[in-house]
Amino acid sequence: MQRAVSTYIYVKERLHPGLLDELVKAGAQAIEIFAARQHFDYANRKQHIREIADWFKSTGIPLNSVHAPLYSDYEWGRTGSPPVNVASTDRGQRIEAMDEIKRALEIAEQIPFRFLVQHIGNQNEEFDEKKFESAMTSIEHLRAFAKPLGVRILVENIPNELSTPERLVEFIRTSHMDDVGVCFDCGHAHMMGEVAQAFETLKSHIHSTHIHDNDKARDSHLWPGAGTINWKETLELLSQAPNRPPLLLEIDGDEKINPVEKMSESFGNLVPA
Repeated sequence: MQRAVSTYIYVKERLHPGLLDELVKAGAQAIEIFAARQHFDYANRKQHIREIADWFKSTGIPLNSVHAPLYSDYEWGRTGSPPVNVASTDRGQRIEAMDEIKRALEIAEQIPFRFLVQHIGNQNEEFDEKKFESAMTSIEHLRAFAKPLGVRILVENIPNELSTPERLVEFIRTSHMDDVGVCFDCGHAHMMGEVAQAFETLKSHIHSTHIHDNDKARDSHLWPGAGTINWKETLELLSQAPNRPPLLLEIDGDEKINPVEKMSESFGNLVPA
């Protein structure tokens, strides 16, 4: 499986070519950019995007995916900015959310990428039929915007009642948006039930992954092996996914852990040479 990593590990820092070099040094063969303005200013087309675009062009490393923004401000919601929520039943908030996500999609004009990873609702959000319908309207609009840019929308299983594996399959089938796929988040699947069961439900729709660990109680984005996921079983399952997704680490950074050394170790354990 292709080794990949999300820049989420550096989300508290401004993304720059030196950090990307470090990820490649650690074994990453593809990258996912986490679209948080304080980390990667996707609205700054003349400077920040161009700087990162030059790195991708010069290295030839592919940008596998962009994680859609969770907040629209530069403080990640700490100043009271509402979450970017495509399932909001408030039409105005939903339009603002789609506009923000479209700014992130426009990265593809300078850095081509395959997938936009999109949450439906916020963490722990309860199911509501109107929210589900609002999300369908939003994703349909974003899908139409993304297609000419060469980007495919992937919805992610996250810890809420709108994004369970069963609901994501229902979402894709009911909407008839067959080109919408899934980013399979192993850590979230572990929190919400069993990884194997979630995988079997989503198997045919999976095009990318998020690899991280936890103890089932908290969405802690630990390095594989630091939680309670059965990684031998999980890797065997992922190898059976028909669309051959990358093994993409999405890890919470820790000042006490050298990410380059730990990434090399994790990739070596997960995908032995």
